[in-house]
Amino acid sequence: MNELTHFAINAEDTAAAVRFYESVFGWEFERYGEHDFFRSQSAGPATCAIQGRRELIPGVRTTGFECTIEVDDVDRVAEAVLAAGGRVVMEKSAIPGVGEVVFFADPDGNVAGAIRFDAV
Repeated sequence: MNELTHFAINAEDTAAAVRFYESVFGWEFERYGEHDFFRSQSAGPATCAIQGRRELIPGVRTTGFECTIEVDDVDRVAEAVLAAGGRVVMEKSAIPGVGEVVFFADPDGNVAGAIRFDAV
């Protein structure tokens, strides 16, 4: 537990990003869900997604890799983030059929996520 389980690449043109990462690294992506979201299981032990660029912090467009760490309890992580001087930037939300996730910023403003997967 507490290991990197997922990372996302935020892109303005997701189709171009898919082509780029498939070409450079040989990763294979498939559309996932109804949104502008593509998932790869071939990027290593962590899943990789390419998704439309978003603002987890209002007014700040997310760039770079957005990492998510698997945890047992997202509420406990959110409390620990606040106690350690960080802030929650996206309150806990459910992802149907997946689990629940929260996004936070560390004291320097770096954003990451914590996810608890539903039991299978």
